[in-house]
Amino acid sequence: MQLTRIFATTLLLLIFFSGNARQKEVISYDLKFGVMKAGEAKLVITDTTFNGKRAVHYYLEGQTTGLTDKLFKVYDIYESTVDPSTMLPYRAVRNIRERKYRYYDEVLFFHDQDSIFSQRNGGKKVPNDLTDFLSVFFYFVKNNYIRTVAQGESVVFPTLNGDNIQDIRIQYKGVETIDTHIGKSECYVLAPVMDKGKLMKRSDGLLFYISRKEKIPVLFDFDMRVGALRALITSYKVNGKEQLWKR
Repeated sequence: MQLTRIFATTLLLLIFFSGNARQKEVISYDLKFGVMKAGEAKLVITDTTFNGKRAVHYYLEGQTTGLTDKLFKVYDIYESTVDPSTMLPYRAVRNIRERKYRYYDEVLFFHDQDSIFSQRNGGKKVPNDLTDFLSVFFYFVKNNYIRTVAQGESVVFPTLNGDNIQDIRIQYKGVETIDTHIGKSECYVLAPVMDKGKLMKRSDGLLFYISRKEKIPVLFDFDMRVGALRALITSYKVNGKEQLWKR
């Protein structure tokens, strides 16, 4: 069950920083637990409309493969439709299938009324400018917090995470160059700081490497007590054309 939760968390984190949508972007990743391939993920970003307004739609699909699939059987889909000018969510969907466990919820956000409506839990009042567990990172990048936050500093955002509202603290850790299958990318390094619990070695053990130019997730590292989980980009297509970076 620990690896199942870790895999699902990784899928969420992969979608966080894809903040510059074009007509259509498709990003593919390999997920590895240590040296063993654990799964695959695909993120599709498209321009769309929502209730007659311009919007960006993020669709993330991830599944376990090989031996990991036989043991844990994960097939998860996450969707988020956001306002491209503010990156605040209009709608969020979480559709989880992990062995026999099932979870589905669709949430609508009414920011002018500081309220949401969830299929699972109904309507309720929420904090101003509430993000969801996907769009919080779009919000961080789009509003240029990276330019105003010094290395080592953090920003806190109220966030809907599943059925709960909590504060997410994102720490900026600097810039590194990452070598990938499609070339080298200079990346922002960000860490959501949280209680390390039973899985993580330290509270800042989650690291995201986000390309400075494209602002898409390039690498994700999860430093756990039982080993390391890593998700690395394998393909990046814009309108069907593969994007290659310089080596």
